[in-house]
Amino acid sequence: MKPNFFIAPSILSANFACLGNEIASVIEGGADWIHFDVMDNHYVPNLTFGPMVCQAVKSYASVPIDVHLMVEPVDEMISTFAAAGANIITFHPEASRHIDRSLSLIKAAGCEAGLAFNPATPIHVLQEVIDKLDVVLLMSVNPGFGGQSFISSTLKKISKVRAIINEYARENGRFIRLEVDGGIKTDNIAQIAEAGADTFVAGSAIFGHKDYAKQIAALRAQLVSIR
Repeated sequence: MKPNFFIAPSILSANFACLGNEIASVIEGGADWIHFDVMDNHYVPNLTFGPMVCQAVKSYASVPIDVHLMVEPVDEMISTFAAAGANIITFHPEASRHIDRSLSLIKAAGCEAGLAFNPATPIHVLQEVIDKLDVVLLMSVNPGFGGQSFISSTLKKISKVRAIINEYARENGRFIRLEVDGGIKTDNIAQIAEAGADTFVAGSAIFGHKDYAKQIAALRAQLVSIR
């Protein structure tokens, strides 16, 4: 079955001085999700924004807000971001003492739940909690900064996770999205999709250009022939 591809612009690369308008513009240009990178200068070496920013821009977002928590610990942030308007909340397994409990908190808050894996993080925990997941996010750069180059070894990991997700779908009839974040451009998005990804986080590849609709269309054009 041909996948329904999603484009999730990362506002980490947007103009923070007019963030609400940036979000509205990129949605008008064809974004499926808004990717919200939360960094705490602890789990990763950068500091971005918190739940008050999410709450402030919620009214500009007519598509789901995809919150990626690069924070440690995660449980309190799960509750505050859910209250601030997040629709999808993803965290890193090594940032939680009790992964199943953290996933349950997301579900109890009415959000979709995801796990994020860094380039060198093994995926063995995936099999233990896949029944609670709506999204698997694979980092194709080391987290902390935008504008990095895609790590090519991620392609093998994408294929492995796609096989796990497909087997789970055959047995349970439930679809889990496979999202990839880091260094995605028009010249590599097709290869990433061929490996098995269906949701693509793009920051500078979209916000680094004046015409957001044109850039999103250019990314989608590379996916037309993917089966």
